[in-house]
Amino acid sequence: MQGKKEYQEKLFTQFRMSDRIPKENFYRRLNGELDLHFLYVLTRPYYGDSGQKSIDPTVFFKLCLVGYLENIISDRQLIAHCSLRLDILYFLGYDIDEELPWHSTISRTRQLYPEKVFEEVFTRVLIMCVDKGMVSGHTQAIDSAPIKANASMDTLELKVPEEELEDHLKKLRHISSMDKQKPIRKAKENKASDAQKKISATKQELSAIKSRNKKWSKDQDQRTGANNKNSKYTSNKTHYSPTDPDAKISVKPGKARKLNYMSQLSVDTGHHVITDIKAYKADKKDSQYLQDIVPRLKKRLNKQGILWQNLVADTGYSDGENYAFLEKIGLRSFIPPHGTYKGGPEDFEYVKQEDHYLCPEGHIVPFKKVFNDYRTGSKKKEYRISSKICRDCPIRKQCLGKTAQEKKFSVTYYREEYERNNHRVSSNQGRYMKSKRQSTVEPVFGTLTQFMGLRKINTIGIEQANKVMHLSAIAYNLKKYLKFTSKVVRSDAKSLALYLTHCFWHILSRSSHFKPFKKDEIGDRKNYSHA
Repeated sequence: MQGKKEYQEKLFTQFRMSDRIPKENFYRRLNGELDLHFLYVLTRPYYGDSGQKSIDPTVFFKLCLVGYLENIISDRQLIAHCSLRLDILYFLGYDIDEELPWHSTISRTRQLYPEKVFEEVFTRVLIMCVDKGMVSGHTQAIDSAPIKANASMDTLELKVPEEELEDHLKKLRHISSMDKQKPIRKAKENKASDAQKKISATKQELSAIKSRNKKWSKDQDQRTGANNKNSKYTSNKTHYSPTDPDAKISVKPGKARKLNYMSQLSVDTGHHVITDIKAYKADKKDSQYLQDIVPRLKKRLNKQGILWQNLVADTGYSDGENYAFLEKIGLRSFIPPHGTYKGGPEDFEYVKQEDHYLCPEGHIVPFKKVFNDYRTGSKKKEYRISSKICRDCPIRKQCLGKTAQEKKFSVTYYREEYERNNHRVSSNQGRYMKSKRQSTVEPVFGTLTQFMGLRKINTIGIEQANKVMHLSAIAYNLKKYLKFTSKVVRSDAKSLALYLTHCFWHILSRSSHFKPFKKDEIGDRKNYSHA
């Protein structure tokens, strides 16, 4: 007999959320593993003693995590999505007839809590991963990626010289809407400070920008966007965003210029757990941020009793000062040098003991002085030979060219650090580390930007951007954590095999004829201490 279902709402019903949600459901398992009760003590100083009760701190963080786990960056859309999911309501601690917080409450609470609260939650989740054996710690891969800011290039405004700022601000009161230099789209509110409106570039930098503007309009007419009516060459030296002054213009080869933040990410090579993440301004090189990243990450790992030994990164972090810094704190760097790096001129032999070079004719090119390169700010050493020696040299033309009277060249001050790093990079272990970096940190960035809500920063300011990045990383680590816990269950046979292997290596290590492997030779080793 054919059935027919007729729906009629009940005035009273008996319903339990826990009966409707399967035990293997992701959010039910996460609710059992994640304990956020420490937030009550951590966030207490940011509330008063009277007035209406605010959103529960644990509910706020759980709502934020759901947004990144579901790849939703809109607070309004997040609340609408959560209200339709029983498993998410159960995770948040809400019943089916309870109303969720208003979407603007999430934004206000995010601004209320400082960065250290979000960093503390990130650290607590990392500790959970460490306790599960997911973090080996000895090798960390570092990389960066630009994340789109919540601001448009159309609202960019010109910076003015410091001495002209007051006059410029006075003129703005009388400026007409037909001003030739007005932005394509006027920002509703100019949030930039006076310092951010001032030109910080030198005369040489402004001259270079001027020449680039000419090339943009003439020589590069085939470039994407060059023929557009409103196209212009923009630079952080001459332009700023009134909507989000902390967002900076950055560009990647083959892509358009955008207002971005720079996300610096550290990933453990053991099980791809994120060990550090932070938002930086996108107007500097990766190498300029390394000495800020490493001490923070090293301190975090040391607190968990983890010994960090190897740092793996791409060429963007290559810098002699960074190599020296890493050696000083006991880290081995595997960072390929720039293609422009040379230990000296071709066919010139370096004599380390005397700190001089020998030219192809056997003449000594002595060290003269240490100086800072004004273009890059890097520390260099100058070597120069007397013009009297070069005067009668048979290879003078090939060596000096047409105008030079003496051989003079500069080499990085950190030549020895470069050479030691290059030796590690070109070794078998270095090639292994390169493949490890490509298979570790780069896929993590792809996951964060495509599936974990980090394709765009939905807040204003670098402090808020840092909170967003930490929330995305927390969501990623929690997802890895739950997957890992489901894989650690082993059969008795496998557990016995691991135990026998551990005993075998223990016996060999006590033998006088046994020579243990070096860590460099075996790379990542599995930890059998749990067997």
